[in-house]
Amino acid sequence: MTMPAFVQFLDLLGVAVFAISGALVASRKEMDLIGFGLMASLAGIGGGTLRDLLLDRPVFWISEPAFVMVCLAVAVVVYFTAHVLQRRLTVLLWFDAIGLGAYAVLGAHLALRSGASELVAIVMGIMTATFGGLARDVVSQEQPLILRREVYATCAMAGASVYVLLVSLGVPPVAASTAGFVAGFSLRALGIVQKLSLPTYKARPGRPHDDPPPAS
Repeated sequence: MTMPAFVQFLDLLGVAVFAISGALVASRKEMDLIGFGLMASLAGIGGGTLRDLLLDRPVFWISEPAFVMVCLAVAVVVYFTAHVLQRRLTVLLWFDAIGLGAYAVLGAHLALRSGASELVAIVMGIMTATFGGLARDVVSQEQPLILRREVYATCAMAGASVYVLLVSLGVPPVAASTAGFVAGFSLRALGIVQKLSLPTYKARPGRPHDDPPPAS
């Protein structure tokens, strides 16, 4: 598969799986079909929209409306089939993990192609991978996955970092993309299954201060 074809595949994969996660949230909130379409579209194209705006690129779904059609088709399918799933939150987490891995690599790739530095490319990968899910959860008044204790944004950073590192070492882009996706998705899978998390800040009392000297 050539790199342009692989990029198109990653974009479609990210849109489709994030759209599924958005539609599943709509089912948990018992929304109507319009709500399903809104949530699927918000999750599916939100991260890519932010990516393109920040990189000053044409917004991908405006130039290619097929991406919006994918979101709406997913919304309709999930609307009529979500009742079959017994544990929709678990399914949502796994679809979100797939989208996270795909979009982390895609965001980093497009940033590098736009002339951004390696550090900016990694940050762009994180933002691309997390913004759609964040918007989905905020609008639906769910606790954002990025605020849960298990690793989330860290996984996007890992996937984008692996991709950027391998590309800088001369690894073919398709192989680097695959490795980045596997790294990001695998770490997120560990977070879901093993509740893997980074150490968190522990509040502690401030240091006592001496009383100021009395005024003369």
